[in-house]
Amino acid sequence: MNEKHAEGYENKHDESQPTPAEQELSLKLFVVLSKAYRSIMDRAIRDVKRHGISPSEFTVLEVLYHKGRIPLQQIGEKILVTSGSVTYNIDKLETKGLLRRIPSPDDRRVTFAELTEEGQSMFDAIFPQHAEHIHRLTRGLDLEEKSLAAELLKKLGKGAEAD
Repeated sequence: MNEKHAEGYENKHDESQPTPAEQELSLKLFVVLSKAYRSIMDRAIRDVKRHGISPSEFTVLEVLYHKGRIPLQQIGEKILVTSGSVTYNIDKLETKGLLRRIPSPDDRRVTFAELTEEGQSMFDAIFPQHAEHIHRLTRGLDLEEKSLAAELLKKLGKGAEAD
């Protein structure tokens, strides 16, 4: 497309009225993205479940593994689930002996969660295996392509949030 034609296209193009080709491409992207997500996520969930924990429990443990002791309220923010769901998973993990609640000495409204020694040992064993599994699931892209895909998907997500 020459410069003059590109400028004319940009001036005439109305974001609220996509062309049929743009709309078709948007739909194709949505379908391809959905299928890729489902394919990778199904396999990642299977990998997590083989360790006897649910994907939600794994996510809570992963936050604590990487962040250390944090307030319960922040766990929900980091894993994008409701506070009720966080409480349910914290209860299950506490019952399994993988984490403990610790009241804040400074604020009675705040309770921290942290991994127990058993939780730390378990995650020391399973997280590297899981990370390797995720690496294998994404081996269809080389390093540069993964970086570009992450950048583009982040941009896509921000655009969708702004809509």
